[in-house]
This record gives sequence, structure tokens and C-alpha cells, in this order.
Amino acid sequence: MESICERSLCNSVTASFSSSLLPRQLSSELRLRPLLRFGFDRKVQRFEVVSCASETMSSIYSDSSVKKLKEVKLWGGRFEENVTDAVERFTESISYDKALYKQDILGSKAHATMLAHQGLISVSDRDSILKGLDEIEKSIKAGKFVWRADREDVHMNIEAALTDLIGEPAKKLHTARSRNDQVLTDFRLWCRDAMDTILAHIKHLQVALVTLATKNEGLIVPGYTHLQRAQPVLLQHLLLSYVEQLERDAGRLVDCKDRLNFCPLGACALAGTGLPIDRFMTSDALGFTAPMRNSIDAVSDRDFVLEFLSSNSITAIHLSRLGEEWVLWASEEFGFLTPSDAVSTGSSIMPQKKNPDPMELVRGKSARIIGDLVSVLVLCKGLPHAYNRDLQEDKEPLFDSVKTIVGMLEVTAEFAQNITFNRERIQRSLPAGHLDATTLADYLVKKGIPFRTSHDIVGRSVALCVTKNCQLSEVTLNELRSINPVFEEDVYQYLGVENSVKKFCSYGSTGSKCVADQLGFWLDKFGIGK
Repeated sequence: MESICERSLCNSVTASFSSSLLPRQLSSELRLRPLLRFGFDRKVQRFEVVSCASETMSSIYSDSSVKKLKEVKLWGGRFEENVTDAVERFTESISYDKALYKQDILGSKAHATMLAHQGLISVSDRDSILKGLDEIEKSIKAGKFVWRADREDVHMNIEAALTDLIGEPAKKLHTARSRNDQVLTDFRLWCRDAMDTILAHIKHLQVALVTLATKNEGLIVPGYTHLQRAQPVLLQHLLLSYVEQLERDAGRLVDCKDRLNFCPLGACALAGTGLPIDRFMTSDALGFTAPMRNSIDAVSDRDFVLEFLSSNSITAIHLSRLGEEWVLWASEEFGFLTPSDAVSTGSSIMPQKKNPDPMELVRGKSARIIGDLVSVLVLCKGLPHAYNRDLQEDKEPLFDSVKTIVGMLEVTAEFAQNITFNRERIQRSLPAGHLDATTLADYLVKKGIPFRTSHDIVGRSVALCVTKNCQLSEVTLNELRSINPVFEEDVYQYLGVENSVKKFCSYGSTGSKCVADQLGFWLDKFGIGK
């Protein structure tokens, strides 16, 4: 007679063949046949399992339709077949969205705690889930966690691993939650962290530029419009203009962060849930301002991704413009600055070359960041509400954008800390271009001449200089009076770049006192020199 142990083992083995480890058609066929016979060796107290199904197994495994055993998907209840390998490779996202693991675990902990508070799972189940998630997080951080492409994404990898670890309680974690709201919760949390990182790098670059400005007090450089010499400006003024742009870049990120900081968790697939969850509890636990009001909007919204990408693109353009200026200034034609060897590269064929490659790449990588924005704009432009699998493609562009902008900010700060402005070369270049012409027009306005008339008089004065190959400060008073008798001896207090800079007095201008005030503002803001 069959013993209890024999029956127990038979049931166990049969169950194992009926489990999710086998394709549905395989487990079904095995259940229809006499599966195993058992011999019980009482002397050594062990079972010898002798399969009478070996022929069945062999015939099934030789079937070309079953190449290998696959784990049944967590969503696989209504499916009779496994997806093909090509589909699995094409649809997986674990290769990149595993970057969200910290946020996914954080969101799951908040969700499990809320479910227990609402009586939807027991406190014991909650504690098992929280403990299991802690163990999984430690395993991931230690590099021991095995990410499986057949489990598709970060959410299902962690949930399946949790089920393997703690069993039945893990199956309750997805109560009143869809991957649609889960991934957006993770992604918003990730964006918040990424924005904080970028903001720190923006500030670091601003400090580097302000510090560079303090080292170059009083240095006048040519200011350009249309890449033609325009007016003299203090180098400090020019450097602080980039600090101002970066401050707006930081402000855009702060604004974006405020707008994205609403919680989609609990919106489920699109319509919410009939279970009595508390979305405000999970929102508070995760540091969000509030739950998103509309569940359809919650799972379909990618405005925050587009806004983040747009903010990065504008920052990249600012850095690219700075890069372009410094690349030009490092050229032999300008010679205004010299980068140190620490931020320069050479040529494989030309021994004399010293290239400002980091800033060239800053200029070049701006195209990549703009491309990331365009990719997601085009991705979203034709999608109906609510969630569509297309939206899986929003992550790689943003991951790339964040990584690239952080690198650009970091290397630009390094470059700013390792350049020297060539004062003598700059000063020798200043006389060219009649940079004091507009200041001369201001002089005439102060003498009561209408500006348009002043503009014409100065234009004719410059033409005289071109003919004589001289500067405005070198034209005699008689020559100036031959153009217009309004000129007096005091005109020479307005000519020359040094005198010209001294005459600027409007708020925000390049006048020495104005620039000192601007610099003082930034020194106080960043606590430099305190």
C-alpha cells in the first residue's frame, strides 16, 4: 500500500510539473498521463524517483515549438502561449529601467504600508514585504541581484524576486496598483533626485565662474555683436553674464520639480480602483505635494519629462555658447586665454597642437541633449489617452540627457578652474575696432545733439579714422570740429577703452561700480570669501 510519504512526494512532484516553471501545454500533458512511480528504500530512508514519463518528456522537448522552459509572466493568466524570444528581447526594458530600482522599492514600501493601514493586507504581510524589499535592495547594491530579461522590467524583476523570497505575501503587494502608475511614481521620484544632482552641478559651475571673475578685476575685453567688435566690457561682466544664465537654468529646474511633484500612485491602469486605498497617505510618505487629481492624466502625463528635457536643452545651449567662446579665445587668432595641460589634449600627428577639446565636446554634446528632447516630443505627439507602450521609450532619452548635462557642467567647471586670461594679448588687441564709438555718441547727446544726429557725426568720425588708419582718441580736436563744431577738449575724457568703460553707469551695465555691485551680489549669494 502506498504510504503517506509516497503520496506526499507524488503530490509535490506533480505540483512541481504543474507549476509556472513549465509551459502550460507541457504541464497539462503531463497531468493527463501516469507521471511517476516511486520505490521507497526504507534502509536508507530516501526516495528513488523513477520516471515513467521520460518518453513523454522527451517527445515534448523535441517538439520544435518548445525550445526551452520559460517562467510564466505575472500577467500570463489568460495566455496559452509564451511570447517569442524576439518579442521578449524587443519589449524588455530591464536593461535600462533597473536604474529606477531605489525608487521602485521606496514606492513599494509606501504602498505596502498604506495597504496594511487600510486593512487590505495584514500587518504581518506588510512586515514580510518590507523586510523582503530591504533584502532585495541590499542584494542589488552588493551587485548580487540577477536581473532577468524574461521578467521584462524593474517592477516585475523585484516583485518576482520578492515572491521567490517570501512567498504568498508578495502576491498581495500589487493590490490596487498597476505598472502604469507604478512606473510613473518611480520616474517622478528619479527625476526629483536627478534635478537635485543637476542643481548642485549648476551651482558648482556658477561658483567656478564667480571665482574666475574675482581673479580678473579690471580686465577689459572686446565685446562682440555679430562676432564683430562692438564695445569694451569688463571680463568680470562677461563671466557674470553666464552666471545669470545658469541661475535661470536652475530656476527652470526648480519650477519643473514643483510641477512634477504630484503622486500618480493609486491611479492604477487608468481608472483608479474600487478598493478603499488612501492615496494621500502614499503621497505624503513619498514626499509629494499631493496625489494627482485625475487618474487618466496621472498615467498618461509626460509633461514633466518634456519639461525636464527642455530645461536640460536650454542649459546645454548656454554651455555650448560658452564653449564656443572659449574655443575661439583659445585659438592663435584670438589668443585671449590659455587652458592648462590638465584640460587640454594633443594631436596624434601634429606635435605642436594643444586643443581645448573638453569645450569642443561641450559644444558638440549639446546636440545630443537637444536630440533627446526631440525624440520624446515626437514620441508623445500622436498618442491617445491613457497609457501606451510607446511611453516605455521616454526613459532612455531622459537618462541620457541627465548623464550628458551633468558631464557638461562638470567639465565646464573644471575648464573654468584651469584657464588663464592673457592680459597683454588682450590689451594689445583693444585699440582695433573703435570700441569707444558709442561712448562718443553719448558725449554728443550730453551736448544736446539728437542721438540720430550724434550717430551720423560719430559715423563720419570713424570713417575719418579708417582713412587715416588711426583710433578716435588719435584724431585731433580740429579734425573732429571739421566734422561738427560741437566737439570740445573734454571729448578726450570719453575716448579710449578705459575712459569708455568708466562712463557706463546704467543699472546692470559694464561700468566698474555696476560690475562690482553684480559681483558682490554673487559673492554674498554663494558665500564666497566668507
